[in-house]
Amino acid sequence: MKRRILIIGTTGLFAISLALFMGCGNAEKDPDQHHEAAMDHDHGMGEHHDEGEEHHHAQSDNHMDATSMSVEQSASASEVLNAYLDIKNALVEDDDAKAAQAGKKLVAAFDHMDKSSVSQDQMKEVDDIIDNARENAEHISENQGNIDHQREHLAELFADIRDLVALTGSDRNLYEIYCPMANDNEGAMWLSASNEIKNPYMGSKMMTCGTVKAEISVE
Repeated sequence: MKRRILIIGTTGLFAISLALFMGCGNAEKDPDQHHEAAMDHDHGMGEHHDEGEEHHHAQSDNHMDATSMSVEQSASASEVLNAYLDIKNALVEDDDAKAAQAGKKLVAAFDHMDKSSVSQDQMKEVDDIIDNARENAEHISENQGNIDHQREHLAELFADIRDLVALTGSDRNLYEIYCPMANDNEGAMWLSASNEIKNPYMGSKMMTCGTVKAEISVE
């Protein structure tokens, strides 16, 4: 996220604060377009994806409408969700060190995730999602001191974790939340176990910027 140092008077500060507030509330020019940007794993990540990952991207594109869905009750992804939410919460607190530690937990959770309930037909897709998500988790774990980079990879993780939960189920209800101001005003989404808005991309700068777009409910 770009930072600018401005020397302004009280009137100018009020105008900028008002503009930011209005931007958060009204910048949703096209939620589907922003959702596509948040879920497109090829943007800004370099050309490091293999054919399996490209297949995963195609699958993720099906979720651009951000519609609510129901998934099976399952503890398969429980540790994965715990670690993902720890990363999200650390970035809400602007804590890059805690986010890095949670990133390591997420890598470990992927390594010993129970996939016994995954059908043979879905196994390759699940493995592709996990491979891509593990790479994003590693970037977060290795970038203590660079919170902007960690937040970029959290945006990438959104589609990974959502797709994984869709295939393996969840042990809790989740909410998909969208912020139009994140990712240099391109917009980004995140998953939360609560519908309370606590923005991991803006942190203390704009904590409540965001809108619940969909719910993932456990059957």
